[in-house]
Amino acid sequence: LLKGQSLGFRFQVITGGHYDVDCRLEDPDGTVLYKEMKKQYDSFTFTASRNGTYKFCFSNEFSTFTHKTVYFDFQVGEDPPLFPSENRVTALTQMESACVSIHEALKSVIDYQTHFRLREAQGRSRAEDLNTRVAYWSIGEAIILLVVSIGQVFLLKSFFSDKRTTTTRVGS
Repeated sequence: LLKGQSLGFRFQVITGGHYDVDCRLEDPDGTVLYKEMKKQYDSFTFTASRNGTYKFCFSNEFSTFTHKTVYFDFQVGEDPPLFPSENRVTALTQMESACVSIHEALKSVIDYQTHFRLREAQGRSRAEDLNTRVAYWSIGEAIILLVVSIGQVFLLKSFFSDKRTTTTRVGS
């Protein structure tokens, strides 16, 4: 990243545990610019104060048994102008102005699509997890039902079995 460039990043936990992670962003000197604990999603934007490699880290230390899937996105610098001559002093034509507004609207649509795709992936993950739990629960209930049924058959069978008792007469 070059000095003066802006960096925007956002993240969202899609699957795993309570859907939270720790996140940290450091500059080339190791100074922590951003640090959040147990966040499901967040975004952060800043302007680089110096040239160098900026590091980010997601941590799942507090939840060692749960694997997590994290979506993250970086936006480095500003978008290039739609028209190379856009920085001119004269006003934009009506066609250029319409193109710029359509371009901005399409960027907004891309952001919404990304958001809804992430929500859909998160919902699908939850539904698949629930489906697995319901399947295991159903198998357990079927096994319990089978054991109880067999137990009842043997119990009823014992009620109707012919148990002959022999009696002996003593002293006649």
